[in-house]
Amino acid sequence: MQQKELTEAIIGCAYRVYNRMGFGFLESVYEKCLILELRNAGLQALRQYPIQVYYEDQVVGDFVADILVQDVVILELKSVRSLATAHEVQLVNYLIATGKEVGLLLNFSERCVEVKRKVRCLEARGHD
Repeated sequence: MQQKELTEAIIGCAYRVYNRMGFGFLESVYEKCLILELRNAGLQALRQYPIQVYYEDQVVGDFVADILVQDVVILELKSVRSLATAHEVQLVNYLIATGKEVGLLLNFSERCVEVKRKVRCLEARGHD
């Protein structure tokens, strides 16, 4: 499955969850529902994917991404009225730390599922 098809399938799963659950649950509830939808769609999905951050070959931090799909796309879930820049930066940092290329920020908001697609850009951090 190509990257575009994969992200479209993931977004479809998120919409199915939202259509059934609506707004107002904790992020962890949406995460569990989305895992079920992703797996029902035949996708490999891991919850609470551990990420280590390195600086000069030393581990300097440990984080957890909400979901990793097909070992390719990182999902960061929110259940807030509106997304903030900090949410987007968090996802980009996960991409940089893992070397993954694509991430989706999915917000189960009051009106709909908000989707922000982020792509890792090494040049932005001065990397080769």
